[in-house]
Amino acid sequence: MLGELLSKIPLTRAYPDLLVGTESSDDAAVYRINAEQAIVATTDFFLPIVDDPFDFGRIAATNAISDIYAMGARPLFALALVGMPIGKLPVEAMQQILAGGQSVCEAAGIPIAGGHSIDNPEPIYGLVALGLVHPSRVKRNDQAQSGDVLILGKALGVGIMSAALKKGELREKAYAQMIETTTQLNTPGIELAELPGVHAMTDVTGFGLAGHLHEICRGSKLHADIRFDALPILSAARHLAQSGYATGASDRNWTSVAAHIKLPQDMPGWGKTLLTDPQTSGGLLVACDAASAPRVLDIFKRQGFKYACAIGSLSAGPATITVS
Repeated sequence: MLGELLSKIPLTRAYPDLLVGTESSDDAAVYRINAEQAIVATTDFFLPIVDDPFDFGRIAATNAISDIYAMGARPLFALALVGMPIGKLPVEAMQQILAGGQSVCEAAGIPIAGGHSIDNPEPIYGLVALGLVHPSRVKRNDQAQSGDVLILGKALGVGIMSAALKKGELREKAYAQMIETTTQLNTPGIELAELPGVHAMTDVTGFGLAGHLHEICRGSKLHADIRFDALPILSAARHLAQSGYATGASDRNWTSVAAHIKLPQDMPGWGKTLLTDPQTSGGLLVACDAASAPRVLDIFKRQGFKYACAIGSLSAGPATITVS
């Protein structure tokens, strides 16, 4: 939505040091400050997706910082964005949200150096996150190459699980699985940026796997082939998807990519739901040459990303996706 709005307000002049702006629907803006350093800036905030305020703060902070890692950058510091329904929500609850965010920033090795708060009808929380990267190591989402392998760092299904949670039907173990994945920082992005064979990178979030993969295809002018049986799926999410759980955003995501994706005739309805399932704090989606794929997977595994795996490949052709 923001990209569509900004497209109607083009830049009035060129900014040669703006390495990444709005033109590619990328994860963050990147501005070169000298030959060795570029600033990476992003922001994200949303309404609670879980009832526990501390967990909500952790998820929102992890989600915001993820865009820094997706560009190959190292986080520097963050600013908090807070909306609080004054007089309706206990101050202690908001303090717990902030404490959750603080705990994630500490894990990332960065301070929350300030921020802004407003009175709002519903609680919102998120971060402005800033990072630093060498200009030559910026990983855009539109620089993939034909023959690249596609590697996904986290399992899918967070949106499906949150839909069950809203109905009070997510079991304790499934909730723990959801929190584990949504609070895992995408730290491999820093090390992946050092590999010349990694050509493009993004994180899978609100548009789902299909939406974010199509951004890579459209920007890189390539076709993607995905193996559905290779997709990593959170165990609880698979059962819930097969039982019909889905978010409204999944339908909207499908509408936006339907003209660009071909599914097998025998694919069950829950499979389509999974492909378009919005991921809060989802995994990195990496396009790398075949020779670099083992190293990429090793980096993920070494940093505790047990679901990381190859899910398909890119080739010359129209900017579409074929699922087999």
